[in-house]
Amino acid sequence: MRRLAGLLVVPLLLLSTAACGSDDKGSDSASMKNGLPAITAGVKFGEKPTLSKGVGDPPKDLKVNVISEGDGPVTKKGDALQVNYLGQAWDSTTPFDNSFDRGQPFDLTLGDGKVIKGWEQALEGQKVGSRIEVGIPPALGYGEAGSPPSIKPNATLVFVVDILKSVTIPKSAEGTVVPQEDEKLPKVGTNTDGKAPTLTVPKVAAPTKLVSNYVLESKGEVVKDTDTVVVNYVAALWKDGKVFDSTYTTGKPVNFPLAQLTLPGLKKGLVGKKVGSRVLIVAPPAEAFGDKEQQGIPKNSTLVFAVDILTKM
Repeated sequence: MRRLAGLLVVPLLLLSTAACGSDDKGSDSASMKNGLPAITAGVKFGEKPTLSKGVGDPPKDLKVNVISEGDGPVTKKGDALQVNYLGQAWDSTTPFDNSFDRGQPFDLTLGDGKVIKGWEQALEGQKVGSRIEVGIPPALGYGEAGSPPSIKPNATLVFVVDILKSVTIPKSAEGTVVPQEDEKLPKVGTNTDGKAPTLTVPKVAAPTKLVSNYVLESKGEVVKDTDTVVVNYVAALWKDGKVFDSTYTTGKPVNFPLAQLTLPGLKKGLVGKKVGSRVLIVAPPAEAFGDKEQQGIPKNSTLVFAVDILTKM
């Protein structure tokens, strides 16, 4: 289990189930369109939609209607996507969630299993700039458990999704190797083969101030504190050099919406660095979890990170 999962605010859709789906047709009515509830207002891409209530039996399989097709690249598994969405239960006229009101698009990576299966299947193979409407049966959504209090057990869900952006995620950071000459700081490997870099912590006293140094310096854009970055990382404790977390164990990079990060040193260490780079970050307790134990990480721990800033949304 990743110990840093709690660093991010968990969006509603972070849940996966297993099943398969297909596309089938339904009958139209005043409140239905191609077998799904009609969009009665805000039909255009970028507008907050209003959905009617579903009529009759909901689809038993995944159903995807392309409301308007974009002219961008086709999404594929492994891409980082940015979308806006509105979600509503089939038998309701009230949305249970939407990103339009928040003014903050939702970021995900196709194939990493962090969103419901209905989303994974519906979003793959769509063109950027498209608006789609999706009917998701319970087996591809939240199943028998639901997601109380917003989503009842065995609920069929309807989403309108605008696909804003799709980015291919590189396998590794790349750039100019920056000499690591300070013997009092950890050493990070410079491999670019997509495998975890080595992270060696010296047996000396930990620094008392935040450290954020390039290991590989790219020529990418500078990261801002409002960006969402896609990263791979290795994280270790200074006191014994033991790795307590790594994205490389699953082979799946993670999205860090920097505005939502609650570990100050990690956010400060990434802001101002260039996309595509590898960075060493040393976060003393005041920039980490302070005097509180967190998921097995002892209180007053200095944390060490080797972070590949693979891309940004």
